[in-house]
Amino acid sequence: MKRVKISPSLMCANFISLGTELDIMKAAGIEYLHIDIMDGRYVPNFTLGPDFCKGLSAYSPIPLDIHLMIEDPDAHVQKFAQFPGAVVSFHPETSRHPLRTIDLIRSFGARAAIAVDPSMPASAVAEMLPHVSLVCVMTVNPGYAGQKLIPETLGKVRQIADMAAALDHHIEVEVDGNVSWENIPRMIQAGGEVLVAGTSSLYDGKASLARNIERMRSLG
Repeated sequence: MKRVKISPSLMCANFISLGTELDIMKAAGIEYLHIDIMDGRYVPNFTLGPDFCKGLSAYSPIPLDIHLMIEDPDAHVQKFAQFPGAVVSFHPETSRHPLRTIDLIRSFGARAAIAVDPSMPASAVAEMLPHVSLVCVMTVNPGYAGQKLIPETLGKVRQIADMAAALDHHIEVEVDGNVSWENIPRMIQAGGEVLVAGTSSLYDGKASLARNIERMRSLG
């Protein structure tokens, strides 16, 4: 069994002690740093930006997992696809021509990915799968931390995992939304390989970050 990868949601991090947290993550072998980019238009919230990503990339060798929850991603891809080892995901419904957006992300050196909204069926992204290296399946509505799981999305994780397995290249299936201690086993069973961990697990405040990372590893 492959080890499940952890992508801490940095919108949930303690910015006052972020350097210390990044050091803990590096020592623990964390695979990605999940960065939510929100523009207040596609989702009703504002979060992080390219300067934050630049600072992270300069400080930590952990690859950035950049999730664009924005309108008109083509206009902003270059700002986020420049970081070494980065994977950049966008919501296909925000692009007039998603395959061109995928090519644009690649042209700036990043790995291309797509994010699937809870209301979007797995079949809607089937033709895009051969062109990406990761699919981020949203299990809550995009925009805010701390939401409850939408149960039907677990079936979609399985669908996309099965579709990905049928291709001739590996696609990482990422699960994003209410990745809680209760839900993690079900998400892994459904085919989730990368877990975006936030307030319901890694940052639950009930144990140290290092201890919670250990606990997540034990579940995967």
